[in-house]
Amino acid sequence: MKGMYMLPQVKLRGAWRALTKNLRKETGQRQDTDLYFDPNFAETLETWAIDNAWREIRFLLGSRKGKVLDLACGTGRAYDFLHDIDGLEYYGCDLSQPLIDRAVARGIDSNHLLAGDATKLNYDDGMFDFVFSIGSLEHFSQEGLQQAISECRRISRGINFHQVPVSRSNFDEGWITPYQSYWNNSESWWMSQFEKIFGKNVWVMSSKWSDNKSLGAWFICV
Repeated sequence: MKGMYMLPQVKLRGAWRALTKNLRKETGQRQDTDLYFDPNFAETLETWAIDNAWREIRFLLGSRKGKVLDLACGTGRAYDFLHDIDGLEYYGCDLSQPLIDRAVARGIDSNHLLAGDATKLNYDDGMFDFVFSIGSLEHFSQEGLQQAISECRRISRGINFHQVPVSRSNFDEGWITPYQSYWNNSESWWMSQFEKIFGKNVWVMSSKWSDNKSLGAWFICV
């Protein structure tokens, strides 16, 4: 029975890849890091997840205690949704020093913030009880993505919560560059990326975030 549907599915995938080839780069992925130093981009980071992902991370962490790292924290906006949770200590790191400066101006303890590369985190093994990222990992190259996930596992002794976009088509559309370069791939592709590091201890939960190309998903890794 499966054989009857294989040819149409292959044809459909081929047609989709042809349709999206001008947006997709299969090789030479390069993260657009210059954007993180743009003041206009910093303003965008203040509002983009206010009705979805930031509220969701509060739900996921609301009854937890310990140290939590906001990976690629940007201006530290998620802190506003977490700082009043008793027993939860917020930390943040980001590649951009200007964004970290904005996080300090927000009122976050500068000793809890770090400007650095997510693929080579300057934290001790098991330093955090929890790690989360929101709309960040999809912007890493294939190699960088695996390094970043591996670092998250190394520095955490508890649960990881990572929110990323998955393609509306549920096909692996690859590395696309409509504005900011990112992976727009299927849920199963993302699951495989996390399972390479966390094994089968990975679960997925829908996020309310979405746009015209993607749907939000949380990958919860133990």
